[in-house]
Amino acid sequence: MNRALALVVVLIVALPWAAAAAHDEPQHGLSLFGDLKYPPGFKHFDYAEPDAPKGGAIKYAAIGTFDSFNPFILKGSPADGINLMFDTLMASSDDEPASSYGLVAESVEVAPDKQSVVFNLRPEARFWDGTPITADDVVWTFNALKTEGHPSYRLYYADVVKAETLGPHRVKFTFRTGKNRELPSIVGEMPVLSKAYWSTHDFAKTTLDVPLGSGPYKIVDFQPGRYLVYRRVADYWGKDLPVNRGRYNFDEIRYDYYRDQSVALEAFKAGAYDIRRENVAKNWAIGYASPALSAGWIRKENIPNKLPQGMQAFGFNLRRPLFQDRRVREALGYLFDFPWTNKTLFYGAYARTESYFANSDLASSGLPGPDELAILDKYRGEIPDDVFTKVFKAPTTDGTGDIRPNLYEALKLLAAAGWTVRNGKLVNAQGQRFQFEFLLDQPEFERVVLPFAQNLARIGIVCNVRTIDPAQYENRMHNFDFDMTVVMFPEGPSPGNEQRGYWTSASAEQQGSGNLMGIKSKAIDDQVDLVINAPDRQGLVTRTRALDRVLLEGYYVIPNWYLPSFRVAYWDKFGRPKTNPPYALSLNTWWYDKARAEALAAARE
Repeated sequence: MNRALALVVVLIVALPWAAAAAHDEPQHGLSLFGDLKYPPGFKHFDYAEPDAPKGGAIKYAAIGTFDSFNPFILKGSPADGINLMFDTLMASSDDEPASSYGLVAESVEVAPDKQSVVFNLRPEARFWDGTPITADDVVWTFNALKTEGHPSYRLYYADVVKAETLGPHRVKFTFRTGKNRELPSIVGEMPVLSKAYWSTHDFAKTTLDVPLGSGPYKIVDFQPGRYLVYRRVADYWGKDLPVNRGRYNFDEIRYDYYRDQSVALEAFKAGAYDIRRENVAKNWAIGYASPALSAGWIRKENIPNKLPQGMQAFGFNLRRPLFQDRRVREALGYLFDFPWTNKTLFYGAYARTESYFANSDLASSGLPGPDELAILDKYRGEIPDDVFTKVFKAPTTDGTGDIRPNLYEALKLLAAAGWTVRNGKLVNAQGQRFQFEFLLDQPEFERVVLPFAQNLARIGIVCNVRTIDPAQYENRMHNFDFDMTVVMFPEGPSPGNEQRGYWTSASAEQQGSGNLMGIKSKAIDDQVDLVINAPDRQGLVTRTRALDRVLLEGYYVIPNWYLPSFRVAYWDKFGRPKTNPPYALSLNTWWYDKARAEALAAARE
């Protein structure tokens, strides 16, 4: 993805270097487009309870397996919760759309031309072995992630030219351009690893040796693929920082691994673990029925959020010739009966997704206005004409299961693409049958996909639904070895550099990237760059909406659904702040309530 790091660029920027080296006064935080909510010297985040009691334990469920404590590379299946062991330069605020505050870094200085940033590290920042976190560690981490780390890092840091030490506790990042306003925040998200530790360990390999970290928790017990236990670091260097006060309250955090979600749900109802985020509407409606729920021992809560919902969908693999015709992809969308699915399977819980940035002001609506047309007009002939003339609307039905009008529309599109029905089979001019595999890793999704496959069969398409174990599924996703699958593209309040990994030509053949569909479009590449380089919030909104339109009209996916809240079930032995932040569930602000736990234990005897 390093398209702009040619030597000529370095030579061009070398002459004005003295002017570019100056930086603004040190700041305690970073905000992408606006003012920081929290002033210098703030005591804690508003959504954290600073006097929350420490102690106790919490158990989570994880699905599948793990075989590595190195989450920074493509190889292996990293353990859940592993990022608890690694501190970052800055810590994000969950009640602001795009702000972060000092963690390992005490302060930050952004150059007036936005082409570089300097982080001033806290002298007291330490790894667990007592060694200080230095600028050398930050520089080593950046270089290791970009050269040997997961391919997504190369895409994410594509516009970061270099990192260099300016002193033991002062590190500078130089950017390819000053237009990418997100870059200071991006490098601020970077975990800081120990150069000394990794000099004697192979960073490019998986490992079950617990690596040296600096974060609030450390792995103290595990059995590969079965469970792992994190214990709070008693002398954690950052425990009293404003960004951490009231967080990381449990003495122990345990993850138990289960084969699939159905088994995990039953284990939860039996009390085998403590808390569960629910993503299946049927489970939420009736799946928790149990003596424990009736007795009030289990609590269920819908916690609203303001997160852009992104896109969950059935994704086409455009690397397969079968799906390279846009008309074919559009046709298959007519055969997913969302109204029937929502009513019959989901108890009417969901809204249909009709944007890659649903539930936010970033979502396109209506026809493009003048500002969007100023972006899109130059791509007339390269992008679908419908971008300019139609308002995207996902195909719908009356919800009764009668999809005959949709079948007719699908067959018209397929006929235009060269597919016809002969003897009940959909075939092309060469007589080849239309058939493909729909790959899943969760049995729970079969009840959604199988009716879709039955609708496809009505026009002669063979869709074989196959469910495999999560480890095998992950490997096949890394290698783009699928025809169709369920895809998810989460979005935050301020889209930026992560869009490269989702949609760009450079990521399409990059093993392990997020561009599962294999989209290759010069117009989309340009639009992603525009989003990344948006000069202000309004420019970001306009550019994101334009990108949204082009993605929607490409019919790269069949959109699914979304819910603008967190569904959480938990055993009633925890306390939590009165207010949940709008942009995260923030479970790290919860705590073990000894009185509740004792009352629950007594009631269950």
